Amino acid sequence: MTNLLCCLACLFLYVQLLSSPNIAFASSLEAEALLKWKASFQNQTKNNLISWAYYPKVNTIPCNGWTGISCNTAASVNRINLTNSGIQGTLYEFPFLSLPNLEYIDLSLNQLFGAIPSQISSLSKLIYFDLSYNQLSGKIPPEIGLLNSLQVLHLNENQLNGSIPQEIGQLKFLNELALQTNNLEGPIPASLGNLSHLAGLYMQNNFLTGPIPSDFGNLKHLTMMYLSNNTLSGSIPSEIGNLKSLVELCINDNNLSSSIPSSLGDLANLTLLYLFNNNLSGIIPKEIGNLKSLVDLQLSDNHLNGSIPTSLGDLINLETLFLRVNQLSGSIPQEMENLMKLIVLELDTNNFSGYLPQNICRGGSLQNFSVNSNHFIGTIPKGLQNCKSLVRVHLEGNQLTGNISEDFGAYPNLHFIDLSHNNLHGEISQLWGQCPQLATLRIAGNMLTGRIPPEISHATQIRELDLSSNSLVGVIPKNFGRLTSLVNLMLNDNQLWGPIPSEFGSLTDIEYLDLSTNKFNESIPGIFGDFLKLHYLNLSNNKFSQEIPFQLGKLVHLSQLDLSHNSLEGKIPSQMSSMQSLEKLNLSYNNLTGLIPTNFDEMHGLYHIDISYNQLQGPIPNNKAFQNARMDGNNGLCGNVGGLKPCNHSVEHKHTSKKAFLIIFPILGTLLLAFLAFVLIGRRKSRRKQELEIKQSNMHESFFSISNFDGRKMYGEIMEATNGFDVVHCIGKGGQGSVYKAKLPSGSIVAVKKFHQTLDGEEASRKEFLNEIRALTQIRHRNIVKFLGFCSSAQHSFLVYEYLETGSLAAILSNENEAEKLDWSTRVRIVKGVAHALCYMHHDCSPPIVHRDITSSNILLRCDYEPCVSDFGTAKLLNPDSSNWTARAGTYGYVAPELAYTMKVTEKCDVYSFGVLALEVIMGKQLGDFVSSFSFPSTTYPNIFLKDVLDQSLPPPTPQLQDELITIARLSIACRHSHPQSRPTMHMVSQALSFPTASSNRRSIDITLEQLITI
Repeated sequence: MTNLLCCLACLFLYVQLLSSPNIAFASSLEAEALLKWKASFQNQTKNNLISWAYYPKVNTIPCNGWTGISCNTAASVNRINLTNSGIQGTLYEFPFLSLPNLEYIDLSLNQLFGAIPSQISSLSKLIYFDLSYNQLSGKIPPEIGLLNSLQVLHLNENQLNGSIPQEIGQLKFLNELALQTNNLEGPIPASLGNLSHLAGLYMQNNFLTGPIPSDFGNLKHLTMMYLSNNTLSGSIPSEIGNLKSLVELCINDNNLSSSIPSSLGDLANLTLLYLFNNNLSGIIPKEIGNLKSLVDLQLSDNHLNGSIPTSLGDLINLETLFLRVNQLSGSIPQEMENLMKLIVLELDTNNFSGYLPQNICRGGSLQNFSVNSNHFIGTIPKGLQNCKSLVRVHLEGNQLTGNISEDFGAYPNLHFIDLSHNNLHGEISQLWGQCPQLATLRIAGNMLTGRIPPEISHATQIRELDLSSNSLVGVIPKNFGRLTSLVNLMLNDNQLWGPIPSEFGSLTDIEYLDLSTNKFNESIPGIFGDFLKLHYLNLSNNKFSQEIPFQLGKLVHLSQLDLSHNSLEGKIPSQMSSMQSLEKLNLSYNNLTGLIPTNFDEMHGLYHIDISYNQLQGPIPNNKAFQNARMDGNNGLCGNVGGLKPCNHSVEHKHTSKKAFLIIFPILGTLLLAFLAFVLIGRRKSRRKQELEIKQSNMHESFFSISNFDGRKMYGEIMEATNGFDVVHCIGKGGQGSVYKAKLPSGSIVAVKKFHQTLDGEEASRKEFLNEIRALTQIRHRNIVKFLGFCSSAQHSFLVYEYLETGSLAAILSNENEAEKLDWSTRVRIVKGVAHALCYMHHDCSPPIVHRDITSSNILLRCDYEPCVSDFGTAKLLNPDSSNWTARAGTYGYVAPELAYTMKVTEKCDVYSFGVLALEVIMGKQLGDFVSSFSFPSTTYPNIFLKDVLDQSLPPPTPQLQDELITIARLSIACRHSHPQSRPTMHMVSQALSFPTASSNRRSIDITLEQLITI
């Protein structure tokens, strides 16, 4: 009863207050001010503020049902929470001066752009201020330092630039500061050390330089400090050891140097310490062993030396230890066996030697064990034999000995194991067939003997099997045909014999097949022509006989074919000319006869050919590759190439040719004169038309436009640097043109994309081309290759970009050694960068730009692996009346399905391509048909776990990165929705790719694809 009376009294008081004329008038002013801000939005009908309406006699007070608005007891607005409300606009009309009682503002996850106004300083009562996940730009106003009551400031995930204002150090009550993922630069202000109440500091993913301020040692309440992925330099200040409350410290991916301070051993509450990818040197301080709460320790990719301190064995809660890619030496301390909770142990690429601890899996939780590329001797640790938790094992590149058939057992969760290039002996155990999740098995370069056990075919998930460079004997088991998931198969350099079993025809997903240097005989099976995904085939140094099967001509993706050193006979099949991707062909040391097919002229991709030591005869094809081909040992070949005799024609042939010449020549001469006259007249008209267009477009002084450069001078320098676009300077080719590397006299290097010659009938589009190029010159984004200028003349049309030396993402992913440098955090950053770039193109450019050819080949990487979208040769400005396009562009596998039946180009085409690209990055390879498993909607889903499709060459991701990979996979599925309207926008994708969520919300990658789309 008492509570009821209190409520009634409060309600009566509230009604009385509302009835006050002054209060009602003040509320009316606040309503008008908020409505004026709403009126400035660009999407009036698509936001969630329908309830915001002003009726003078009905709803003058914002507190009465206005979405996201709360008021104090005096009916004055004190809270605005409009997170994820679909607002598209600026803060320029925000009523800072009209809302003096505001304590809470949350405008996150919208589409706000423009700068943060300095009028923010008028909100003196503000406690909580969140503008994260928008598109705000410009500098952080120093007036923000006047918000004396502020406790939470979130400006992360925007496009803010400039330096961090030192005035933020005046916010003495600030508890959380989030500035991550912007374009902030310059040093970290030392004044931030004055924020004595600060608990969370997030400034990762910017361009900050200089040292970490030693004043940070004053932040005694700090629990989270994230400074990773900047360009910070200098040493780690020892004063950080004063931060006794610190739980997570991430200062990885910077340029920090010197040694690790021993004072870090005083951070008793630390659970996560990331120092990887810096230039740290010296020893690992033994004081690190004092961090009894430590769960995740990552010191990889530095220059650390010395041995592992025995004190690390005291880290009883440690689950992840990364020490890879350093200069550490000595043996692994026996005390490491005490790490009972250890899940991931990465020690590869160091100078370790001695014996491995025998009970390294003592706790039974070890999943990832990598000690490859060291100098370990002795036997495989006995503790691994019964370590059922193993998922990934890297032991390759050591000097380990022992009998392989006795050192390993059956592992229910094992995905990847590499034992290559050691001194192991014995026979391959049939127990590998009892590893149901096994995807990669590598035992190359050892001393294995015996036969390949048929039981290995029970491991039907194997995608890569490498048993090369051993002493294996016998035939290939017929039930190898059950390994239908095989992508890479290497059995080369053994003593295998017999024919290739017909059951091989089931391996239709095979991409890389090497059976060379064995004793295989009989014919090459025609079923190899069904391996349509094959890009590498090596059958050399065997005893194959009979003819080359014509079915090989169906291998249109094959880039390397080696059939040398066999006993093949007959003619070279003319069907091989269909192998348009072929680059290297070796048919040497066989018994081939007859003519080389004339249609080899059409194989423009060939650059290396060896047909030596056969019995071929007749003229060589008119193909540039044959000018430098190895052809010795074929006495019947002729042609205008050094070492060959010229081709002689019979007298009768000469006489016939002469008569034909006398008859045809006058006719050709007449036609030629008529053609020349027609061309001259046409050129004169075209020249006049071009001159008129140049005058109309105000380009009569400079036909060559280069930003910040003298156009004509730069044109001459490019022509000289490329020797008139000589093929020697060509670094890439595409359907529209070729890309050249040009080193200018100034020392700078640029990439020049030269278009193919303009065809007749395309002159009408020149003006449109120029208009689009002018729009591209306005593009400025950290994840888009900088466009420097263009040339559009009668002689040449080319674009000039900055040159990125690391190359394309596709090239790196296709190189196993290079791909391993792209760790999970780097791959996540690549996906985010591409998403931000496309978001900018689709939502920040006017008119929007759709790229149309987003592929891994068109994603270039800077030296720090920061991604940049390149090649706007197919880009289209999306004017309202130009969405229908008559020319199809894009790359197979990345093209949205609707383009198969309609030519309508929208931003959703890029969204689809992005979905394919993102999957390619996390899977580490081009997807092919496998990507269909990620399609949505679908009637059925294969029972595939996300962990199974992630790149198996990398160690398992940390819990912090698992959430991000799940988000990427989930978004990839959504982006590849078969209906364009059901795909998210790139703005939605860009916002969703946030920094790791709180640990309490982390999910495991042990999730099926079907479960993934329900998240």
